[in-house]
Amino acid sequence: QVQLVESGGGLVQAGGSLRLSCAASGRILSTYRMAWFRQAPGQEREFVAGVTWTSGSTGYADSVKGRFTISRDNAKNAVYLQMNSLKPEDTAVYYCAAGYVPLGYVRDFRRYDYWGQGTQVTVSS
Repeated sequence: QVQLVESGGGLVQAGGSLRLSCAASGRILSTYRMAWFRQAPGQEREFVAGVTWTSGSTGYADSVKGRFTISRDNAKNAVYLQMNSLKPEDTAVYYCAAGYVPLGYVRDFRRYDYWGQGTQVTVSS
């Protein structure tokens, strides 16, 4: 079992920055992918960014590329999402996810086995 706890959400003005953290506990397998998803009211959960636990290779949604950076700290069992140049359309609940996910399915939230409780990010215009 893996437990994920997110923190760092809040209210920020457009153009501002936030850093989300995801603390992982339990048996983190080296083959796991870690990812951030977000879900706005009435919308489907969407992929934001992902990172492989061992190699550290990353991937991003087009909507956040160049503004968001995902990173992981294996020693601390933590994953981070640095969000810069935030826009009102980034407003959503952000979730940390983990699981053994084949490369072609990284953006499919249904493939992830473990989820945090979510943290709200609100960007005002």
